[in-house]
Amino acid sequence: MDRRTKYTKKIIKETFINLLEQKELTKITVSEICEIADINRATFYRYYLDVYDLLSNIQKEIEEELRNAYHPQSETDNTVSNFSKALLEVMLKNKKLVKVLFDTNNNIFFLNTILEVAYEKCKEKWKSYLPELSDEDIEYASVFIFNGALGVVNFWVKNDFDKDIDEISNIIESISYYGTRRFIYKK
Repeated sequence: MDRRTKYTKKIIKETFINLLEQKELTKITVSEICEIADINRATFYRYYLDVYDLLSNIQKEIEEELRNAYHPQSETDNTVSNFSKALLEVMLKNKKLVKVLFDTNNNIFFLNTILEVAYEKCKEKWKSYLPELSDEDIEYASVFIFNGALGVVNFWVKNDFDKDIDEISNIIESISYYGTRRFIYKK
């Protein structure tokens, strides 16, 4: 992809994200994006079918970043905290977009992507460490843990990323391993 194409796509995405901060997806038009980005409609349509396709492309890019974020160097690096940090770093790097995706009514795809990435990474580890667990047991445990972790992340995003990544990843790890009792009564 040449520099001009990268720049144009970047301007389209930034304009779109700025608009998503102000209004719902269904209220955003291609004409509006083009006017603000100072491009013509043909340029927009060269890259995207409509605003939904644009959102889908943006979400796929973030999904790819999330999938590629975590690569432990050794087995001792393979922890919930390190995994959480890797995903949280991607989110922090894309802070504005993540905030918009968490705040809009159109975030179900994005949230499911986060859960799917986490599940895929952890299922392998759980299977190797605990071969006696059935797939169903793993499913139930993962639904409970990952939805809770996602709730923590959602709270972090809604509070404008008020804590650092280490603190949030430690909260997620502590609750994942020990439940809420140890976390609540740790003091």
